[in-house]
Amino acid sequence: VGNSSVLTCPPKPNTTMVTWKINPNVGGPCTLGYRADQNKTDRTNCTDSMNWKFRPDQDPALEIRQVEIAHEGNYTCEVVATEGNFHRTYHLTVLVPPRLTLYCDDHGNLVCEAAAGKPAAQISWVLENNSTPKEESHDNGTVTVHSKFTAHSTNVTNTTCIVSHPAGNQSKSIAC
Repeated sequence: VGNSSVLTCPPKPNTTMVTWKINPNVGGPCTLGYRADQNKTDRTNCTDSMNWKFRPDQDPALEIRQVEIAHEGNYTCEVVATEGNFHRTYHLTVLVPPRLTLYCDDHGNLVCEAAAGKPAAQISWVLENNSTPKEESHDNGTVTVHSKFTAHSTNVTNTTCIVSHPAGNQSKSIAC
């Protein structure tokens, strides 16, 4: 989320036409097209965040700026050239790094929260703990994971919550 993504399309000599067919999981399809004989580009129902990376006659790559969850879906590039037709399909999955918070509840227990990540994050503790994480799904496809650390010993003063996620790992320490 928030980064730019570039999807390449195989450039071929003597290209006559290039078409990107975009079918997001949310919302309607859009199309970017290029015709070499008229040196003309065309777009249908595509947002401004989707466009050619460079000039389509030199490099038919697609750039998605400021990637959002709504951009998830299938992206197919079709190249028509004198030597034949060529297709390349991508399935774009968007990762959302969770927001990590660590706090002490009213009973002195540590609570670790990985909020609004996609996919759901994994939570572990530096000190062993038998807590079962609870997941809360959101309408936009993100998931918040809660884990509570209950100290069975009064001499535990500080511990660390570790959040593992494909978009990057994080950790925080706190003393209650």
